[in-house]
Amino acid sequence: MALQYKIDIMAELKNKGFSSTKIREEKLIGQSYLQQIRHGELVSWKTIDTLCSLLDCQVGDLVEYVKEPDVQEKG
Repeated sequence: MALQYKIDIMAELKNKGFSSTKIREEKLIGQSYLQQIRHGELVSWKTIDTLCSLLDCQVGDLVEYVKEPDVQEKG
């Protein structure tokens, strides 16, 4: 995957006072999206927007592009 998280999002949310329980109870981010974040999977733009709001940051503070090595076909 060329895009990846730059920070541990769950840890940052916790540092800002947003536990998983609080996030679910306040319906800030759905459980399936929380699981995706925990596994390093990318989420929807709407969820990224919510994360930026909760963490008071920019998208570039959360994700980065990492060039994947070129795969050359044999043949």
